[in-house]
Amino acid sequence: MNTELIVTVLKIVISTALFFVWVVRYDNIITEFRRDYNYPDWLRDLTGIAKLSCAVMLLSTKPELNSIGLQGIILLMLFAILTHIRVKSVFRKFLPSVALMALCLALLYLG
Repeated sequence: MNTELIVTVLKIVISTALFFVWVVRYDNIITEFRRDYNYPDWLRDLTGIAKLSCAVMLLSTKPELNSIGLQGIILLMLFAILTHIRVKSVFRKFLPSVALMALCLALLYLG
């Protein structure tokens, strides 16, 4: 399997995962941000806009946008992991953030 194909698949998996969580499961996000993290609604909305924007940039044909999108997702995943640590979530709760961070780091390494 060539590197270009792996990079493309990783970009699609990462973007799809973010879309699924922030669009399909948005009701769950609302609950988590309010009840579990005690974050304001504006921060939840800003986070969602940032993650979805980065996911779109990651799918762009322009390498500059790919880089910005990837770096943005890595930064946002770092904050997600830190949030889970702050609220003392069980590991299975922040496993998706860790997995997405790992995929982003693999993409960074390959790209």
